[in-house]
Amino acid sequence: MAYEHLKVALGPVAEVTLARPAARNAMSEVTLGELEHAFRDIAKNPDLRAVMVTGEGKDFCAGADIDWMRRGGTLPPEEGKKDARRFADMLFAVDECPVPVIVAAQGAVFGGGLGLLAAADVAILSEDAKLCFSEVRLGIMPAVISSWVLPKIGAANARRYYLTAELFGAAKAVAMGLAQETAPAAELSARARAVAAEILKNGPLAVRTAKAMIPKIARASLDERVNLTVDTLVRLRSGAEGQEGLSAFLEKRAPKWVVKP
Repeated sequence: MAYEHLKVALGPVAEVTLARPAARNAMSEVTLGELEHAFRDIAKNPDLRAVMVTGEGKDFCAGADIDWMRRGGTLPPEEGKKDARRFADMLFAVDECPVPVIVAAQGAVFGGGLGLLAAADVAILSEDAKLCFSEVRLGIMPAVISSWVLPKIGAANARRYYLTAELFGAAKAVAMGLAQETAPAAELSARARAVAAEILKNGPLAVRTAKAMIPKIARASLDERVNLTVDTLVRLRSGAEGQEGLSAFLEKRAPKWVVKP
């Protein structure tokens, strides 16, 4: 598929770039549809190990395309729901990607861009990034993205930053749990690649299994968690990848991973 608002590079570490810098990478219905398609398509690659997401230009994402949002408000209710659902469909595609998703964001990270940040497994911000839940300034609210943002930042932080639409910096975003680290803007891409390189050292099946297990463990009861994790450990430990990893450690050599998701 030829993308209008994205640049996509395939490979073991795929790269998805928001490529609408003249609009500060604001997300329209086209952007959302392309992101969903790109992630669903990339996920089919059996050799995939990680995905990096970046934004072209000085800003990662200025939020939703305001003209698209305004037009959506004129639709009949059922069509309006379908239109608004585009954000959720995109975030599900990111969240459900079977390998780690690394977002490296610089400059403005507003509104829907924060949803993309929250749906990622690893979020790295430039030290000079400026973040904002700006929706209430537009007479709406941070709605669809909240399903991903609230578990990261908690209700107390949401009460302040949703309701005030204040700007906050990268260090505050890390403190709230919205990102894990910051890097100088000039080193942001290199830092994301370094994280991807760490992932490549690990067992491919182990990484995919761990990512899939985390939400299951979080939702399960204590007994369910114990049973689930015991069964998973037994399966991984007895498998070819587990045996290779354990043997390599004992033999003091690098493991020879075979990608078989």
